[in-house]
Amino acid sequence: MLKFKNKVIVPSFACGLWLMACSAAAAATLTLTGLDILERDGFKQLEGKRVGIITNHSSVDRDGVNAVDAFHKAGKFKLAAIFSPEHGFRGTEEGGVYIASSSDPVTGVPVYSLYGRKKQRPTPEMLKDLDILVFDIQDIGARFYTYLTTMGYAMEEAAKAGLPFMVLDRPNPIGGLVEGPVLAPGISFFTAYFPVPARHGFTAGEMALFHKKNLGLNLDLTVVKMENWNRQMFFDQTGIVWTNPSPNIRNVDAEVLYPGLGCFEATNISVGRGTDRPFLWFGAPWMKAEKIAKALSKAGLKGVKFSALKLTPDKDVFAGLPCEGINIEVTDKPAVRALDIFAHAVYLLKKYNGGDFKLKQEEIRKMTGNSGFYTMLEAGAAPAEIIAAFDENNAPFRAEAAKLLLYK
Repeated sequence: MLKFKNKVIVPSFACGLWLMACSAAAAATLTLTGLDILERDGFKQLEGKRVGIITNHSSVDRDGVNAVDAFHKAGKFKLAAIFSPEHGFRGTEEGGVYIASSSDPVTGVPVYSLYGRKKQRPTPEMLKDLDILVFDIQDIGARFYTYLTTMGYAMEEAAKAGLPFMVLDRPNPIGGLVEGPVLAPGISFFTAYFPVPARHGFTAGEMALFHKKNLGLNLDLTVVKMENWNRQMFFDQTGIVWTNPSPNIRNVDAEVLYPGLGCFEATNISVGRGTDRPFLWFGAPWMKAEKIAKALSKAGLKGVKFSALKLTPDKDVFAGLPCEGINIEVTDKPAVRALDIFAHAVYLLKKYNGGDFKLKQEEIRKMTGNSGFYTMLEAGAAPAEIIAAFDENNAPFRAEAAKLLLYK
């Protein structure tokens, strides 16, 4: 069995041979993912091993080739198992739809669903014939997005099995900023697992390092670092081939807004599922959209513009019903604070729509991370007070997280 020391694999000087084949300008802007680095190194870290990979459609190399296809063609090791997360191996299923296990029609490799009705973790039976378990999925930077929870569960099972674990790192597509409260002790769900803020600022590799340290896992963990990425970059600056990480996240603007607008799924508000603007719009048939849009525009929220827009979702909340709503145009991604937008929007919904607007107490606790948001809102706290509480809550996390960061 392969035994790595706990380490981070950093691209070596030999990487320059590949970079010399590119123009200086292209090399300066193209981000190489952990998968790209592994390929460039000839998969030497996996040579002769039976490999399982946790992945989906979002794992592509710089040429747009999926990790499974790249692994299958490598010829230096055995691709023995594929594990798929929520939305399935091809990423086409809606959120919450349970996925059955199957096999990959191209490679013939078994595909074990980690989003089935009875299990969200790899079982000992699935892991018993493997020499190493690899994770490579593109996250979007919000705690309640489930791909990294799947990674965390798999790390725990790998530790129990004495199985080395490798993360092929990918960008946090919305940079390294932190927003929102840290998940409170006692809250533990598939969508609320890591004790990090709602917008956590970690890459997958950094989250793996955090999780190992936080739980004290006896795990042989390796992170294959990226090259040419920093914490100020957004996904559309990386040169990496875009794939929708899930059906309703269709561009970087939606990713930037998701840590805030995603919290509306703990309310009776549509977030645009079933429209052409998911997570760029929110609405309801009874919403006082014109008033709310004007108030949001005057709230001093940076990097966005608000306007009233009527849409009719064809699925999910308010399917088939015309909805008054708020369209959000992102004008400056680095300036956007999605949780600030959410705090202001909910305050205004309560002000202008009263009893029509419903905030689900237990669900919003999972989304924001603690009971503070609901309690303060019910007590009449203004958005500025709520946002200040968010920042105070996550300050200790930011200080501790700085010790685990792999990128500046």
